[in-house]
Amino acid sequence: MSVVDTDFSILSEDFAAAPDRFFAQLREQRPVHYEPAIDSYFVSRHEDVKRVLTDHELFTTQNLQVRAEPVMRGPVLAQMTGAEHTAKRRIVVRAFTGSALQDQIRVIHANAAELIAPFLPLGRVDLVNDFGKPFGMHVTLDVLGLDRKDWQQVAAWHSGVAEFITGLNLTPERRRHCVGQAERLEAYLLPVIEQRRRDPGDDLISQLCTAEFDGVAMTGREVTALIINVLVAATEPADKTLALLFKHLIDHPEQMAQVRRDPDLLGAAIAETLRYTPPVQLIPRQAEKDAEFAGTTVPAGATIFCMIGAANRDPDAFSAPDTFDIHRADLGTARSFTAAAQHLAFGTGLHQCVGTAFARAELETVAGMLLPLLDRVHYSPGFRYQETGLYTRGPVALSLDFTPVR
Repeated sequence: MSVVDTDFSILSEDFAAAPDRFFAQLREQRPVHYEPAIDSYFVSRHEDVKRVLTDHELFTTQNLQVRAEPVMRGPVLAQMTGAEHTAKRRIVVRAFTGSALQDQIRVIHANAAELIAPFLPLGRVDLVNDFGKPFGMHVTLDVLGLDRKDWQQVAAWHSGVAEFITGLNLTPERRRHCVGQAERLEAYLLPVIEQRRRDPGDDLISQLCTAEFDGVAMTGREVTALIINVLVAATEPADKTLALLFKHLIDHPEQMAQVRRDPDLLGAAIAETLRYTPPVQLIPRQAEKDAEFAGTTVPAGATIFCMIGAANRDPDAFSAPDTFDIHRADLGTARSFTAAAQHLAFGTGLHQCVGTAFARAELETVAGMLLPLLDRVHYSPGFRYQETGLYTRGPVALSLDFTPVR
């Protein structure tokens, strides 16, 4: 009996409840799935997703002008090509690699220690809402050089930006609301940008303000767009991937025990979490010319969504793909955080996520700190697990009990 029928829709409640139940049928029966309500095509096989993400001539990021620019308040990295892309990407990457990354690991550790402290004597924490969300915001604000006390306000504006980018069929009211939130975020950032131009520090905003491209400093609009770009991208993995990592290890106690015994396995556990349940489930591109997949033609100008979750569970790319296994031979932990990764959680090719090294450092630092503190960790009594999100996906909450730390 097949789940996919003629009325099947990726926008349906059934799909939203458990997308992974439909991945195999999509790959096998409709590798190119058309959604008339949003006039978009969805590709789900690993080879097709990889092709779309690596063929930059045929599949461009042109549609981000409509999908992202209105709330980013300017062009984002993924829209750029050529010398401009290389130069601006390098500025951002520098803030997330090398010696800068070593400084940030200290910031990550300090933020995590401060946020988890009040919960240790209680022996209970919601890893998403008590910890992950504020943690992701705190760290990102520290990197940017913004005031951490503003995190809840910035988070509210940020959620409007994220909703706009990830909403597949927003009503005109929601679109207006989201753009309003983005405008307020921009108004908050502009005086900061002006101040950093006059008096730069060693934070990322100062680096963006003082960097030059072709001998010309970036405009306030360009800097704003890159700041919002970083804000949206850097806060995603913290609450979602961290909570998913703990969920999978709790669900697989023998693997949890192995990671506790051998912390060197943590990188593999994070990489397998990203493969098995990637926080970013969809990546959009635009077909510049007619493109054929599995005998179906996607017309020029059409929007194509790459289904990362489905591609990461493709048996042509991974053996026993629906099994969570930190020891899988086809993962390649060392490769998993580079452009050579077999899983596609960070995208791939030219526009692969700039924060890949940072995400790894952040997750390894935090999980490495939390695992020994959360002894005998298990779901809180009565807790019911639920995930949400179509474009980005993660747990609504993750309430955990553990041995209180005296």
